[in-house]
Amino acid sequence: MSQRRSKAGVTLIEMTIVVTLIGLMVGLTFPAVSAGVDSLRLSEASSRLVSFFNDALNRSERRQQPVEVIISKAQRALTMHSPDAGFEKKLELPQGISVVSILPEAKEESDAPRQFMVYPGGAVPRVGVEIVNARGVHRIVRVDPITGVPRIEQPEAP
Repeated sequence: MSQRRSKAGVTLIEMTIVVTLIGLMVGLTFPAVSAGVDSLRLSEASSRLVSFFNDALNRSERRQQPVEVIISKAQRALTMHSPDAGFEKKLELPQGISVVSILPEAKEESDAPRQFMVYPGGAVPRVGVEIVNARGVHRIVRVDPITGVPRIEQPEAP
């Protein structure tokens, strides 16, 4: 009587080849995926800054109240206050996004928070925030003092 042995399963060599191929694919695609995630975070942060500035401008006009905007480089955050009791709105930038500069530049270099006031019916403050992601890509969100509309600018690379 001859016994037949079935050859079901995977050999160690086959498994090693598959794991090696998967490792190579992950190694090749990880930098591209990581760069894409960094770009998405920068775009999201820029859009959120535009929305934040729009909220401050609209709140001032609708409620006919001054609105204070505080920008903190160290905390990577913006805060909005108005005379309404207990009103405070805070925007924290996503992980990996930091504030490079607050525009216009201050006379003395400092990481102290900067404050800007938005007055109803008054001139729109000339304010901007330059942000950067972990890969060194910069964006500037600036409020146009003529139109009062926040916009996103992409500074040219040096």
